[in-house]
Amino acid sequence: MTSKKENTNANNVTATSPIHMSGKSTARIIGSAVAGVSELALFHPVDTVAKRLMSTETRVITLHSPAQTAANLNVAIFRNAAAESIGQKAISLFPGIGFGAAYKILQRVYKFGGQPVLLDSMTKRFGADFDERFGHQTGRTLLSATSGSLIGIGEVILLPLDALKVKAQTSPEQLHGRGVIDIFAKEGFGLYRGAGLTAMRNAPGSFALFGGNTAAKTYMGVGEDGNRATWAQDAIASCVGATASITVAQPLDVIKTRVQNRPFDSPESGATIFKRLIQNEGFGGLFKGLTPKLLVVGPKLIFSFTVAQHLIGYFEHRLK
Repeated sequence: MTSKKENTNANNVTATSPIHMSGKSTARIIGSAVAGVSELALFHPVDTVAKRLMSTETRVITLHSPAQTAANLNVAIFRNAAAESIGQKAISLFPGIGFGAAYKILQRVYKFGGQPVLLDSMTKRFGADFDERFGHQTGRTLLSATSGSLIGIGEVILLPLDALKVKAQTSPEQLHGRGVIDIFAKEGFGLYRGAGLTAMRNAPGSFALFGGNTAAKTYMGVGEDGNRATWAQDAIASCVGATASITVAQPLDVIKTRVQNRPFDSPESGATIFKRLIQNEGFGGLFKGLTPKLLVVGPKLIFSFTVAQHLIGYFEHRLK
């Protein structure tokens, strides 16, 4: 009798819980796509700054000389536009917007729209076992985190678009005069460089993102009365999950960015890049770009995750 009740509760977690993004497939696609478009328009320049800092292989911070540090940052961030006007510098932060748009929209649809689908399936199959082993609240959090981690690993399918976006942001000369079809035809699976590192980064990163989000909402009591989370609760939970995710994944993200940033014909492996980074920059080099990421991770993922969840709920209601 108890087992049957536990199984019923487990099966209903994603169907009625306001913690997870639930709804029809169309609602999930639309809500996630709108979140991706909106996020891209607002945060692409910041992403460019972070990628350029992560791909800079010299020391940027000079403790005894603030002026030199400022000069180093100017060159690292604005590259060829370092000596240009403020307007030209701002424009220089929008390279790769085409690749960025394709990648970001597909990524958000896949990640924010796909995780609830996998979570629903895992809850039906393993929900009762997780409840029995970890308790209902912890089990629900671990299911959300695990489904997110698996979705994150599968995200490597989009790696070519991410790689081209990174190259456009950090080494545009590698793409100059080349069309998209030509790049894909000639480079082929070379565009999947860093796939292993990406999977290694995404697994714990997505685990922390979705697990942290669910844990925060559980702590706030979201779902106890059957109502959806408020905008404020979604914002707080998204910030907790995103901050944990970015911090955990940052070292591997730095290595991945440098793997993607190197010339197409470069034979260097991720291990070689890691060894050189430690030798030249120390372990602190693994966290280059973390500060700008953390400064925007709150508003960025608060914005996209909250928009996705609420719009999915809205369109689910409208499309009934």
